[in-house]
Amino acid sequence: MLFIVLSVLAILILSWNVIDFYFAYVPDDDQVGNEQRTNFEEQVAYDLMGIFLSPEEADKMRTEGFSELLLPENGAIEIDDDLIELGKEQFYKGTFKNELFMTDILGLLNGPLTLTNMFKAILELGGEATTNLQVALAEDVTIGDLTWKKGEKIDTGIDVAKGAITPLGFPLSVSEGRVRVGISCAACHAAVDRESGMVMEGVPNSDLEAGTLLALATNSSAYFPVAEIESIKDYVRDTSPTVTNAQGEKEALPDPDALEKAVDETLVKWPKGNFDVTADLTANPAQIPDLFTWGDHPYGWNGFAAVGPFKGLTTFNNKVHAFNSDSLSLTDHSSKLLGISKDVFIATILQRAAQDQYRYNPSSKISPTEFKENMDVTPNTVGVNESVKPPNYPDLTMFSPNGTTATSVGTEIGKENNAMSAFQNTLRPPKSKRVVKSETKTAGREVFERAGCIQCHAGPELTNHQIIPVEEIKTEPARAKALRKIGRVLKESYMYAPNTQTPLPPNPKVLPVPEEHIDEEQRNLAYAIGTNGGYKVKGLIGLETSAPYLHDGGVAVGKDLENELGVAGTLLSGKLPDPYNSLKALIDQELRQKVIQANLAVPDLKDVNVEGIGHEFWVDRTTGFTEKDQEAVIEYLLTLSNEHQLSE
Repeated sequence: MLFIVLSVLAILILSWNVIDFYFAYVPDDDQVGNEQRTNFEEQVAYDLMGIFLSPEEADKMRTEGFSELLLPENGAIEIDDDLIELGKEQFYKGTFKNELFMTDILGLLNGPLTLTNMFKAILELGGEATTNLQVALAEDVTIGDLTWKKGEKIDTGIDVAKGAITPLGFPLSVSEGRVRVGISCAACHAAVDRESGMVMEGVPNSDLEAGTLLALATNSSAYFPVAEIESIKDYVRDTSPTVTNAQGEKEALPDPDALEKAVDETLVKWPKGNFDVTADLTANPAQIPDLFTWGDHPYGWNGFAAVGPFKGLTTFNNKVHAFNSDSLSLTDHSSKLLGISKDVFIATILQRAAQDQYRYNPSSKISPTEFKENMDVTPNTVGVNESVKPPNYPDLTMFSPNGTTATSVGTEIGKENNAMSAFQNTLRPPKSKRVVKSETKTAGREVFERAGCIQCHAGPELTNHQIIPVEEIKTEPARAKALRKIGRVLKESYMYAPNTQTPLPPNPKVLPVPEEHIDEEQRNLAYAIGTNGGYKVKGLIGLETSAPYLHDGGVAVGKDLENELGVAGTLLSGKLPDPYNSLKALIDQELRQKVIQANLAVPDLKDVNVEGIGHEFWVDRTTGFTEKDQEAVIEYLLTLSNEHQLSE
């Protein structure tokens, strides 16, 4: 193992100024601990604008004379083994070149966290797996009340599979004489099994220190829209330089050091396993979701991804490769969504960029917009990630609420995101190792129905696919209305035909994306249009591997029911939430109150809206259920994955 890692390091060093190099860990099938739902073999299924057609249904359509509906010109996407295999590859390797943003702009490896020390940490594993790569810092660092010394090892929550030489979900590349690191889906949506060292695809990385990793970057100000910032004007100082906006007006930039400090102090408050995906100048980190997506539509904590291919799953995947990994993708929308002019937005993100090529100097004579256009190594895209502007750009739509379509140049538009959707829909949760009697499971299902859980958690995947108003569900109100500003500017959705090649040819075929099947009230709840927003009813398959619970991840209890309460007593104390006890806290009123009080006792959690409140549907003595009833329903829910057959 030591020889292998040293060989890789030698290759990287020797190739520094010689060749381009790209590597990402992709496990072999025998290194994956959970199963896939199906194998299409020689048969081909289809997705037709969100409608799944099995091979048999597709054959029936051909027989009945509707073959033209199965053409890509009409929006049909073939789902076969090749597409699923591409999706798996993208899941582990696909970055759409976000390594440029992560390394050269954000400076993920330019601060106390270095690539050299990450490799040293992997070396120290001796070929064994870890769910929390502990990395020594290369320099002293203080963020808010936190101080780390040089050489001190910090938790990263980064997973490394058994025998792997690079972290899970962090592809490495060498180009232009620079080593860069990107982030793929697997960093957040796969985890290493603590016992076997095998990879569990679709399981959320519940202890990933995403906020801390971003805060340790040298230019975390690039993510200022997710910080708790009322206005960037509050960070303007007398010495602040100015830029000239498109209207010819001079505007002052925020002080880079002051803004960096404010952003860092927000980021380090994110709980492990959380990530903020909303550019609303409010701290709303949400728990990283599982990717057992089949039948769990619409997608997102609030059901915002509801139209287009794969019932909105492609929209959900696309968003990850827009603002979430490249804040510059918001450039043309910053004025409407944030009240910040385009030039100030660009300059704010780039004035501390890690590399000279991307660093904007306000004293230069060139405008920020011109600078971005000149430095862009991915021309004709929205930010710096590889992408294509949708047909009605810059309009924001339900199909593209982020305003981009992530696509590698030279491929069919959107194919990689569609492939990831197809792959995710095949994933099954790992089978539970819990030993539970069949009569207990039967009793648990009866309690589940008698308690009324079935009213929302209905159907094969235990969701009615509805968005519940925040006033009814009573979970954290700030997160429910996070897309309100997008909702105000939504337009009708369009997409290019899925066989459209990139770069775009002249006059590519444009298709309307059906939206008429979306209930207007449900749309208004997802985007907080005339409402305070809502939360989507989550499917309940795979609960054993997705603790803690609720969208903020606030319902957490460890093995010790008395002392390991809330996020404070678990993740913040280096202990993982216990799925059984955390589920108990979800349905037991007395235990939940203890969890909420434990969360409220930590101001940092309150600051980022993580409380564990709401979903007050109790299965306890207050509603006439016994302790035995409670035990049965919890065991039923935790072992659903063993017998559950995913619907077609």
